Amino acid sequence: MPPEPIRVLIADDHPVVRDGLRGMFARGGDIEVVGEASDGREAVDRALALGPDVVLMDLRMPGTDGVTAIRELAALGAAAKVLVLTTYDTDSDVLPAIEAGAAGYLLKDASPEELRRAIRAAHEGGTVLAPSVASVLMAQVRRPAAAGTQGPLSERELEVLALIAKGRSNRETAAELFISEATVKTHLMHVYAKLEVNDRAAAVAVAYERGLLQPKGR
Repeated sequence: MPPEPIRVLIADDHPVVRDGLRGMFARGGDIEVVGEASDGREAVDRALALGPDVVLMDLRMPGTDGVTAIRELAALGAAAKVLVLTTYDTDSDVLPAIEAGAAGYLLKDASPEELRRAIRAAHEGGTVLAPSVASVLMAQVRRPAAAGTQGPLSERELEVLALIAKGRSNRETAAELFISEATVKTHLMHVYAKLEVNDRAAAVAVAYERGLLQPKGR
């Protein structure tokens, strides 16, 4: 028996884009479009109702945007993998989407075969990034490491560190902050680089020493 097709939900506010994607996937046998959504709110509702394997998510949509929808799906425990498909690759678009839990990030100039490969990879638990998006993420990771102790911890990094200091695991921290476990690990890497330490215990100790965290009872 041939494998079951990958069930996809398309979320985009442009009907022409949705029609084009549906027509493209109809020409193959391994991907099936099970529904469409025109904004983030509808994408969340349809994803919960239809249970797709992958959601193709545009970012800039009226009403509820794509990042908010990705964050809500993660918080609700939706099983679908979210693959961003947009025209924007700036820091302000890429980083929030990845932090919210997107499994991949492609631009709309991707070829049909690139998009098919990305959907298959997301479905199997992998990550696919457009080259320009990968460059944005690499620059973001390198920036705090190069800054050393001169780079202050961000508000989110302090939130992660405060929960780690309370004994939370990465998974528990992710659940409390409504972000992915991978994002927690990335924040911790940045914290280690900025505090010039190599592990969680040392990070907490240095944070208390520098007054970044307050001991219990104060």
